[in-house]
Amino acid sequence: MTFSEENYLKTIYHLTAVSEVDISTNAIAEKIEIKASSVTDMLKKLAEKELVNYIKYQGVSLTDQGQLAAKMIVRKHRLWETFLVEKLDFSWDEVHDLAEQLEHIKSEKLINKLDDFLGNPTEDPHGDPIPDANGRIIKVDKQLLSEFEKNQIGICMGVKDTSSDFLKYLDKQEIALGSQIEIIEKESFDSSLRIRVGTKEITVSNKIASNIYIK
Repeated sequence: MTFSEENYLKTIYHLTAVSEVDISTNAIAEKIEIKASSVTDMLKKLAEKELVNYIKYQGVSLTDQGQLAAKMIVRKHRLWETFLVEKLDFSWDEVHDLAEQLEHIKSEKLINKLDDFLGNPTEDPHGDPIPDANGRIIKVDKQLLSEFEKNQIGICMGVKDTSSDFLKYLDKQEIALGSQIEIIEKESFDSSLRIRVGTKEITVSNKIASNIYIK
């Protein structure tokens, strides 16, 4: 597959994770910031390779072969993110763009050795699951901080928004994977939260709380 084809598969995979229906060409176009007509052309190519099921005006879904291929791309991306954070001391807001480049390396042997070298992690630095060499994923029960109520306590397990700006915000507030978060107060007006992280008390908006996963 070309880099572009791999990016399309990964995009469809991520969109499928938050939707129970076939993915529209417009949704893909918006995600990767490209014209819908260009998306249609690529989907036809992927359908010819039996990587997607595509019916005009009805959307697209991954075939079993496409699903596995997408998982392998995601696997490489998340393993490289883990390597960059754990072994090269990059911060979690720096690694996404680098992993976007490294995920296209073709060597399966290299990726499997990287996995072993890292101790076969099941989650990346953002708390997202890492597929194993067979595409299996260990899922962890978690919910959004915004769904918690007053006096509940949980552990930060990951983030929904992996943008650099959001991750830098969390660093500033000393919120990281493994941080214990206690809900002190929840405003009925706007669902903003007063929380305790360690010994620090801060107020976070509903938008912020809706992007932090808690267990």
